[in-house]
Amino acid sequence: MSDIPSSHAAAEPIKRPTRWHIGIFLLPAFIVYSAVMILPLIETLRLSLFNTVDGQSTFVGLGNFKVLFGDERWAADFWNALKNNFVFFVIHMLVQNPIGVALAAMLSLPKLRFASFYRTAIFLPTLLSFVIVGFIWKLILSPIWGVSPYLMDLVGLKSLFSPWLGKPGSALIAVSLISVWQYVGIPMMLIYAALLNIPEEVVEAAECDGVTGWSQFFKIKLPLILPAIGIISILTFVGNFNAFDLVYTVQGALAGPDKSTDILGTLLYRTFFGFQLQLGDRSMGATIATVMFLIILAGVSLYLFAIQRRMRRYQF
Repeated sequence: MSDIPSSHAAAEPIKRPTRWHIGIFLLPAFIVYSAVMILPLIETLRLSLFNTVDGQSTFVGLGNFKVLFGDERWAADFWNALKNNFVFFVIHMLVQNPIGVALAAMLSLPKLRFASFYRTAIFLPTLLSFVIVGFIWKLILSPIWGVSPYLMDLVGLKSLFSPWLGKPGSALIAVSLISVWQYVGIPMMLIYAALLNIPEEVVEAAECDGVTGWSQFFKIKLPLILPAIGIISILTFVGNFNAFDLVYTVQGALAGPDKSTDILGTLLYRTFFGFQLQLGDRSMGATIATVMFLIILAGVSLYLFAIQRRMRRYQF
């Protein structure tokens, strides 16, 4: 009879202590994140469904979105800003990220001298304020007091100089390339870290098979860093559709000339806060912000559920 209680006690599961301290440590971060991100997002979504009628806030449902997409004045500015935003994003994808991958590949060469200096010099513009970057490039590209005409004259290309920031056909490309110059260090460092994470055994095996140089990079290393390239692509998408600061610094809130550099961020700024003779409209500003949020959400969801799941990952 004495064995029954002891066996019954041994069969009882051991109760693990409640880790209440985890919740306490996470609580401050959750409160700050909710106050800074979640609550403003909810309020923006709510505000997009209301409008001021006879001095009172009235629920209008999707009326603001119908005005944004269908009204002649609003739709022209919105579709122009959306088109410019896509061009802004495509230039970053086709110029910034390939250059970042190429720079990371060159910096990862074991025989490269002064690699630390090059990494620092390329990444340094990322640390600069967008105000400084915008002001410097406005001075450089100025046809009156800029140094671009002089520098191009030294190499015999002065005839190709043009006031790129002042022409509607080239202003958006010029601003996009300024942004590429400032932020190319981010994809470079992320790809560089991914390349360093490739085991030496894989590289040595490729060299034993006679795969060296750029052929080794494209056939061996590039497939291994595709997940990092995917993350960089989605970060570029989110960053470009949230862009505002550099365009505002270089071209102002009107995103001239003739709104050729107007993107969703500058359109949101003018609509919500107003500018010069234009009065601010909180409801329409929240509507534009909601559309930006939905575009970013759609892009991130497409990457997470359609692209990332099909991307092959290698575990070392």
